[in-house]
Amino acid sequence: MVLTDAEGRLLYCSPVRPGSCAYITQARQLGLVQLLADGPFMEILADAGYQGMGAQTGGRVVTPPHRKFKKNAPAWYEERHELQRKAHSSRRIRVEHGIAHLKNWRALARHLGRREHMSGIVQAVAGLLSHQQSAVLSRGVQ
Repeated sequence: MVLTDAEGRLLYCSPVRPGSCAYITQARQLGLVQLLADGPFMEILADAGYQGMGAQTGGRVVTPPHRKFKKNAPAWYEERHELQRKAHSSRRIRVEHGIAHLKNWRALARHLGRREHMSGIVQAVAGLLSHQQSAVLSRGVQ
């Protein structure tokens, strides 16, 4: 799980978990749901893997619209659903770019080592990327 700010700069990268785990389950295990429900209001743009988390966090997690009709949807519904989906995607694109920056590091893209070391590598790369992004930001401000 990766959190970025509105500009796509990395804020947080969760530890790697062995095996397959649903996104929403990992968020619950890390305490993100409780933190968002009890903390100050902020809007988090999430992908469809976090569907239903908005209700648990008081609307703080915004996911793409859920399809109400599986078959034989009215034409107006299809158009409205597509517009809502594109609007969410347009707002979330910088988040996706921030995640892509993390994945572009060679240590993660071509990891050939042991799985036990992957969590440490991800945390190290996330720290380096965060430092790099803040250094670029501070040079641009001067």
